[in-house]
Amino acid sequence: MVDERKIPSLLKVARGDGNAEPVESLELGKRVRELRKARNWTLEQAARKAGLARSTLSKIENDQMSPTFEAVQKLAHGLDISIPQLFTPPKTDKVMGRRAVTMAGEGQPHPTKTYEHEILATDLRSKQMLPYRTIVRARSFDDFEGWVRHDGEEFLYVLSGIVEFYTEFYAPVRLRRGDSAYYDAAMGHNVISVSEDDATILWVTSVET
Repeated sequence: MVDERKIPSLLKVARGDGNAEPVESLELGKRVRELRKARNWTLEQAARKAGLARSTLSKIENDQMSPTFEAVQKLAHGLDISIPQLFTPPKTDKVMGRRAVTMAGEGQPHPTKTYEHEILATDLRSKQMLPYRTIVRARSFDDFEGWVRHDGEEFLYVLSGIVEFYTEFYAPVRLRRGDSAYYDAAMGHNVISVSEDDATILWVTSVET
């Protein structure tokens, strides 16, 4: 692992001005692994982008070797971040300027037995929310193999048709176009269409970070 005493020197070299601001140091291996996984990259993909051997990157992530400054430069370049960002925690008030536009019908399809999902904003990684448009194929609670449940909170908005919204601790409620629900996704929940045509809903799920 990089000696924490060397971090200010690394920052000076990176900035080229000889003035290093005080930073909260992080374990480099852990930081690199988090950045790689946030991009959904395998070790092979990250190593290729950084121009390092897979074994070298693995040793860095597991704190089994201290990388040279050249390797640190390659890591930063491969991850498309500055060198100081490798050693400093992300700032929650930093404006990221991220944006994703998904044209109608251009989302990523993800059909299941009961729903036909269209995942939106797929070009953004490490999102705080997962938005998707869903055609509800299920017509009966029995179409499901028990309750659907997962971590996080969820927002449901009916775009067309009529749905029956089942939740584990509440009586079913009928929702029509323009109606919505916000709920704990760890609570069992299922949605069926009760209109003549399949209903369509917009779902937004929070992503645990």
